[in-house]
Amino acid sequence: MRLRISVLLLLISFTPALASDCVVLLHGLARTANSMKKMELGLNEAGFETANIAYPSRKNTVEQLANTAIPQGLNACRAKPDTGRIHFVTHSLGGILVRHYLNEHEIDDLGRVVMLGPPNQGSEAVEGLGGVPGFDWINGPAGRQLGKGEDSVPLQLGPAEFELGIIAGNRTIDPITSSVLRNPDDGRVSVADTKLDGMDDFIVVEHSHAFIMRKREPIKLTVRFLKTGSFAD
Repeated sequence: MRLRISVLLLLISFTPALASDCVVLLHGLARTANSMKKMELGLNEAGFETANIAYPSRKNTVEQLANTAIPQGLNACRAKPDTGRIHFVTHSLGGILVRHYLNEHEIDDLGRVVMLGPPNQGSEAVEGLGGVPGFDWINGPAGRQLGKGEDSVPLQLGPAEFELGIIAGNRTIDPITSSVLRNPDDGRVSVADTKLDGMDDFIVVEHSHAFIMRKREPIKLTVRFLKTGSFAD
């Protein structure tokens, strides 16, 4: 009996640690890493390591933000012991940062990407409200790049060449911005403009842009896609 226990303990001590996938979380425009906290907790409970990245979304261009926030997230995940694949979960602008980075770089250990409320086809709100005083102060240079005009960064990027699931919202708490968007919309971007060629799955939930990443259903769907590559049960 003692011999069996000793052998068992020996086997356990030499069993290699299983790799844990890590998720980089990227918040949206004019938000903070705290806005992704509930999503982070949900991912942790599902067994994922996480790196919730804060970046100055109102101070720099999409290009500058992508080339600082994405490497920061990758480095944070790779610094964790026994890291497996690295996934991304993004809100709004965060998704465009991932697209821009992957347009110029390869990530060998890339897993899956879930985007919540991404302006993948630009947002009509930039053209419709861009002349309102204070727009640039609130949204910064990156905000100007999220429209549908000649300076639109999303429209200059190609289709997804990575595993991508998109969650769009169809409820709004901002009637002013919604008045310049095609319905249905989430108060910042229309449902149609969240879509991207090459995406693997797409789903619409009854939540607003401001809170979609904090709600139970989108968190559950995000975990499911990261684990299975699908939003379906």
